[in-house]
Amino acid sequence: MTAPSGPVDRAREAASRRDWPYAHHLFTEADKAGLLLPTDLALVAQVAYAAGHLEVTIETWERAHTASVRAGDPIGAAGAAVRVAMHLLLDTALMAPVRGWLSRAERLLQGAPDTPVHAWLAVVRNYERMFAGDTRNAREWARKAIELGARHDPAAAAIGRVAEARSLILGGEVQNGLLLLDEAGVAATSGELDPLSTGLVYCELVCALQGVAQFDLAEEWTNMMERWCGANAVCSLHGRCRVHRAEILRLRGSFQDAETEVIRACEELRPYLRRELGWPLCELGRIRLQKGDIGGAEEALLAGHDAGWDPQPGLARVHLAHGDIRLAAASIRDALEHPSQVPSKELPPNTDLRRAPLLEAQVEIAIAAGDLDRARSASGELSQVAAKFQSKALVATSTLANGRMRLAEGGTAEAQHHFEEASRLWHEVGAPYEAAIARRGLADAHRARGDERGAELEIRAARTILERIGVGEPTRGAVVTPVALEPQLEPKNETGAPDLNVFRREGDYWAVAFDGHTVRVRDLKGTRYIARLLADPHREIHVVDLVAGEMEVSAPSNMGAEASSAALGDPGPVLDERAKNAYRRRLTEIEDDIEEARARGDTARADQADAERDLLVRELSRAVGLGGRDRRIGSAAERARASVTRAIRQAVVRIGEHHPSLGTHLGRTIRTGTYCAYDPDPRAPVVWRF
Repeated sequence: MTAPSGPVDRAREAASRRDWPYAHHLFTEADKAGLLLPTDLALVAQVAYAAGHLEVTIETWERAHTASVRAGDPIGAAGAAVRVAMHLLLDTALMAPVRGWLSRAERLLQGAPDTPVHAWLAVVRNYERMFAGDTRNAREWARKAIELGARHDPAAAAIGRVAEARSLILGGEVQNGLLLLDEAGVAATSGELDPLSTGLVYCELVCALQGVAQFDLAEEWTNMMERWCGANAVCSLHGRCRVHRAEILRLRGSFQDAETEVIRACEELRPYLRRELGWPLCELGRIRLQKGDIGGAEEALLAGHDAGWDPQPGLARVHLAHGDIRLAAASIRDALEHPSQVPSKELPPNTDLRRAPLLEAQVEIAIAAGDLDRARSASGELSQVAAKFQSKALVATSTLANGRMRLAEGGTAEAQHHFEEASRLWHEVGAPYEAAIARRGLADAHRARGDERGAELEIRAARTILERIGVGEPTRGAVVTPVALEPQLEPKNETGAPDLNVFRREGDYWAVAFDGHTVRVRDLKGTRYIARLLADPHREIHVVDLVAGEMEVSAPSNMGAEASSAALGDPGPVLDERAKNAYRRRLTEIEDDIEEARARGDTARADQADAERDLLVRELSRAVGLGGRDRRIGSAAERARASVTRAIRQAVVRIGEHHPSLGTHLGRTIRTGTYCAYDPDPRAPVVWRF
């Protein structure tokens, strides 16, 4: 067999064996050399997507559309337009450009007999309607996709089944929707679909199941999707797989693994627009909130919000954890009264399912604020949502909220029953953190009835669960503050007498002794920076050296500090030229949509397009400075300074929660900035043992 000679032939061969990165590289080189034909562009776009280059994917489909129009091929042009719309919709959720590209496709298909393009048009129209909350028309388009796909393209039919299932579930027909999801799943596992369609079916299955809180099924499909992605290396799906995996790990109480997965997702999920990055950032905030890292949670949630994602109810819970009940109440009330209009395939549209987590938070916050009428209303609505969708996790959520409500009203016997039932349900779901929260509620109910013995037993049971998953006692807002999770043994020196000052790492914890008091605190990056400073008092250490030292510890053995430091170099402009040009094209399309919406008197559509225009303008202004010059992401020193300062401050706060006198000492003696130092009073030197 003759080996392929030219770069295009070699690229096709690499694509046939699913070596997407190499195929993308070869196609890119061929394109630079002017070797690509218009007939190559569809494969180039598919390879770019599989290799994780979304902006190249969309741009290439746009080129294919233009080439087909010039060649007098309306079906080819319509097919490319549909693909542009699909990627814009699923990967950026910019609805105004989506509508524009779908309208182009529909005009091109007028009078043409049914083709696979018609099936894919129905798929994308279904999602466009679903994102708009129009489940009735979405379902009609899904059925059309199934019908046309059965005749022309099995991948369109499979995705149509998932789409119809989601519409059924959102409408409350949960069992029928789950059965249809099973049918779609068969297509994904059978191997009859192309890789990109298979990945999309998997992803949609998991999204649908997570949305209705069917976590056991979601976990099964997530595992299957991960195995499939590992064999097929479709990079554009890896980030999403990781976020779904992180959601399951969080539910199972594996918080450290969940945080690791979602941070990797942030690195891999480099979307065409930053909005999609808000999803893993807000999941990171939720993970940290349950770990008790309130500062880290707030940071992640605000970053998600800056990216254009809805940070609620996490941000309201952060306010509650900080003790700002008034702000928490106002925040969650605003989230319910003015629901986010950000469309996404990862979240249910603005339906009862979207409201459920907001209602759960409002019950707790309103009780803390003494607003029992509002809490009662939210609890009642949450019960209706749980009854409608009948997932065990939603029922457990509602039952726990009812327990809190009855306890606040003084109905201790009923509250006890609800807490017991919630604990049982969460245990069956396999959610230890939530089960521990329910048992703490049960302890409160016992105490309210004067049963101190029963309360102590439930507190002990909750503590045992939380210790097993590596977090501490829950505080207000159902978040946790780390406590000593093991017997507090005094560190010993060689003579057997207690050391006065110890800062020693022991696995995932630090044994810390100061001022006659010893605690164990969980390992944080900032804690490691502090240890470095304590080991060399009065020495000024540059923040880049602190970061490089930390990177060296976790780097492979063949990567030293020099290589790690190099990694801190200038990362380049905020947006490259390709992305800026794409944003400008999208702005033109949005302006056209606004003009059409206003001509039709469609205020809601015009408002949505206005919001999308504002998002893109903000992104461009973030990237372009005076005179049109590119803004850089930031120097190594400045980024390191901000990161180290934030990490040290969070660690000092965390230590101070368990050891107030040490927290005060560190806050007074550790200096941050471009150079950091530990400066204890030289008249009363402090000696640390490590």
